[in-house]
Amino acid sequence: MKDCLFCKIIDGDAPAKKVYEDGLCFAFYDNSPQAPTHFLVVPRKHLNSAADITEADAMMVGHCYAVIAMLSRVLGFADNYRVVTNTGSGAGQSVQHLHFHVLAGKKMGPFV
Repeated sequence: MKDCLFCKIIDGDAPAKKVYEDGLCFAFYDNSPQAPTHFLVVPRKHLNSAADITEADAMMVGHCYAVIAMLSRVLGFADNYRVVTNTGSGAGQSVQHLHFHVLAGKKMGPFV
């Protein structure tokens, strides 16, 4: 999608501090971190939000979670991290491209 910031990052047309990439997803550090470690894992396929996931996307979404687990081990926080996906502006989604926030490096309270 030509106006999507995350599509531009994936295509190399917008800057980002890359954590990881492969054929299905791209991971990069958040510009406004909410924890000492805060990065996003974004599928290369553009979906506006989690509400647009279909059964055909199950392998891609599972792969994103496998990448999150792998990066948590490689980066040294496999026992304590949070994954958040916001769906819609009312839930805090500011970029209309499915993405998973990975936060670690501090004690986090209950999520309400």
